[in-house]
Amino acid sequence: MKIARPLLVATLFAVALPASARKSCEDLQTEIDAKIKANGVPAYTLSIIDAANEASAEGKIVGSCDRGTKRIVYVRGAAPAVTPAEDAAASPAG
Repeated sequence: MKIARPLLVATLFAVALPASARKSCEDLQTEIDAKIKANGVPAYTLSIIDAANEASAEGKIVGSCDRGTKRIVYVRGAAPAVTPAEDAAASPAG
């Protein structure tokens, strides 16, 4: 059954991806979060990124939202590393 769980998760994400492009990111992230928890995944991170940054995303794209301008990225286990652009944006100016 170890193979069935990842296959189920992948199927859920594949079905949710096209239909979710019209949803708000927060709504979609909440739905995906509930599905992952229901599958018993103990540690993961979901993050919302701009579609333009999709190629450099660490993790798997599991959703598209805000009319396709954003993506939801899933990383199982530890949190993804912060990119220099994200780090600069989080730093206080001055």
